[in-house]
Amino acid sequence: MRRRVVVHGRVQGVGYRYLARKHARRLGISGWVRNLPDGSVAAEIEGSEASVATMLRRLEAGPPGAQVTRIEVDEVATTGEREFQIVR
Repeated sequence: MRRRVVVHGRVQGVGYRYLARKHARRLGISGWVRNLPDGSVAAEIEGSEASVATMLRRLEAGPPGAQVTRIEVDEVATTGEREFQIVR
């Protein structure tokens, strides 16, 4: 399964993308994460249903210093990616 996620709040400048990559690698999640110009963070995550559910909870929590106010989640087609990357 694959989900596109947009996380709103104070999520840039707090290590959010790096923590997302760390969690993704531990959970066997593939995809990407990047900052958006409006101050939010976007990601696409792909993996098993259980891993994706865990990753969504971790994205909602964020790192210390983050203040997540809202998270949008949409279903998207799987791509078969094998790695998780920070996209600039």
